Amino acid sequence: MDDQNKNLILATVLSFIVVIAWFLLFPPAEQAPDQTAELTAAQSEGTASTGAQGGTGTTLTPSGEAGANSSATTAVGSTPLADSPRIDIDTPSLSGSIALTGGRIDDLTLKNYRQTLDEDSPNVRLFSPQGTPDAYYTIYGWVAGTNVAADAVPGADTPWQLESGETLSPDSPVTLAWDNGAGLIFRQTYAVDDKFMFTIRQSVENTGDAAVSMRPYGLLRRHGLPSDLQSYFVVHEGMIRMSDGTLEEEAYKKMDDLDFDNREGAPASRIEVSESGWIGFTEHYWMSTLIPGDTPFRSTVKYYPSQDVYQTEAVLGSAEIAPGTTLDVDTMLFSGAKEWETIKEYEAAGVTRFIDAIDWGWFFFLTKPIFWLIHWLHSFIGNMGWSIIVMTIFLKALLFPLAYKSYASMAKMKELQPQMEKLKERVGDDRAKLQKEMMEMYKREKVNPAAGCLPILMQIPIFFSLYKVIFVTLELRQQPWIGWIRDLSAPDPSSILNFFGLFPWGVPAIDSPIHIISIGILPIVLGLSMWLQQKLNPAPTDPAQQMIFAWMPWVFMFMLGGFASGLVLYWITNNTITFTQQYLIMRSHGFKPDVFGNIRGSFKRKKKADAAENGKK
Repeated sequence: MDDQNKNLILATVLSFIVVIAWFLLFPPAEQAPDQTAELTAAQSEGTASTGAQGGTGTTLTPSGEAGANSSATTAVGSTPLADSPRIDIDTPSLSGSIALTGGRIDDLTLKNYRQTLDEDSPNVRLFSPQGTPDAYYTIYGWVAGTNVAADAVPGADTPWQLESGETLSPDSPVTLAWDNGAGLIFRQTYAVDDKFMFTIRQSVENTGDAAVSMRPYGLLRRHGLPSDLQSYFVVHEGMIRMSDGTLEEEAYKKMDDLDFDNREGAPASRIEVSESGWIGFTEHYWMSTLIPGDTPFRSTVKYYPSQDVYQTEAVLGSAEIAPGTTLDVDTMLFSGAKEWETIKEYEAAGVTRFIDAIDWGWFFFLTKPIFWLIHWLHSFIGNMGWSIIVMTIFLKALLFPLAYKSYASMAKMKELQPQMEKLKERVGDDRAKLQKEMMEMYKREKVNPAAGCLPILMQIPIFFSLYKVIFVTLELRQQPWIGWIRDLSAPDPSSILNFFGLFPWGVPAIDSPIHIISIGILPIVLGLSMWLQQKLNPAPTDPAQQMIFAWMPWVFMFMLGGFASGLVLYWITNNTITFTQQYLIMRSHGFKPDVFGNIRGSFKRKKKADAAENGKK
């Protein structure tokens, strides 16, 4: 086997193995099920615990100061919070309510995002009250310190009263109040912008005779795993936090190791943040994070196996409130969609490295600029599909100098094929002599047989990075291109099994064993584009190699049929541009490839061979 064929085979096999491994590790996402999280009051078991909060159930303790006077509890009560008195939330981006029980933000829905493309699909729900499916909420309270009893501070089941405001909106904050009856009056004021950022002001007024100390906190609590958890390595879902500029991510399955039911030496993941940071939970496209701002705080992650509760906390430093004075503490809560422009604006406003809440992956130096380019193009074109095509043209133009050298070398290799055939006939089976004379010929003709690998090697990292961008970023979710392609982040919905919709029967589900043969229009076009491009490459003389190369386009066609339409569209565009570039460059170097003539010639040779075989019979 000559060096040229070795390099081509090696590059093809390597790319084939890498793509198969990628497909197995990061299978394409299934369409989100059309489910509605109904708010049903469900009773849960628990044992009563005493205290002014009136909560029931096993108590959970936020990170507080060590000592006898700092054991404030935040209880997971048995009360179905869906029936709590509520204050409505109504903004251009969010709808929901705040429960007066505990002052919890536990009912939150995204107005501008639906679960599926169906017109009657429900909106995406972020928060749900305790006692309902996918319970997930935030609580703000205080850790008791000096001269404050543990049950004299507000917590998970505090019966707050509405003091001012009616509906929480960008123009109308609301304030809740609670008097502990022991000289302290607590207030919580909620404000929200037109996107996804809440500002919570925690206030305590000391009407007593003695100074007191305490620590304000906020926590996010999730009961069980999200029902739509995808568990793909390509996208992070679980805890995420920024601590003094250092990003940390922990998947839910890793959080299970943080068994906080074992109170002695509880292995909570705790970090003392000295300057700024944030902590919370992230999903595929949505996120909720506690943002204390530019102030020291304790960032803590916990898991309670006995109740299957995941929890993140931000506990600020202890503060003293003298008699007759009031302490105000402002923190923020982000709960919404991971929109690139919105998150970037919050980062510009002071939220440290907030843009990194989007999972850019290990190849962030490629994924970030690729996404920026697509997003920028979309702002002019208005269609993500055409933006991907224009982005591909731009990348091919950027890499053209390297491609030119590669295709020029391949044209020269094509011209040398007759000489190679004569050389093989002359040396026979003497492999050592064949290799030596071929290397001398390459050197004499100034040909680099490895240059043909460059287009493949350049394409692989861009392919992986674009896969990450399409899979992870919200801006590609449910974005249409043309006609039947209504979601570029999902596979081509058409199928050869019903002749692309001409017949009325359905197609196999994505988990069906025959789904792989249910390929659509885009994968078929991809296979054809790869087959045409292959016709310009030097043909191997070995029959086994010929068979491998002949099957390669169709193997890729079926293998990539389940990938996102946007990725297949990129590959088709890339192949088309590559074919055009290679054809023109080879002609400019004196070689005139007659692709379609070669195809017609193949059919004629096949027909003659069949006729000869029939004549022998």
